[in-house]
Amino acid sequence: MTKNVGNIDRAIRIIVGVVIVGLGFFYESWWGIIGIIPIITGSIGWCPAYIPFKINTNK
Repeated sequence: MTKNVGNIDRAIRIIVGVVIVGLGFFYESWWGIIGIIPIITGSIGWCPAYIPFKINTNK
C-alpha cells in the first residue's frame, strides 16, 4: 500500500474530520461518525477512492 495522499491533503483531511466529529457531538447527531473516515485516511496517508481515478497528491 503506497501512500497517495500528500502532506497538505493529509492536514486538510484531519482538520475536516475533526470538525465533522465535533459538529456531530455538538448537534448530538450520529452523522459525526462520518468524520472518522477523513481522519483515518489522513492519518495513514492512503485513500482508496484515489485508486480508480489514479490521483496521487503525494510528491
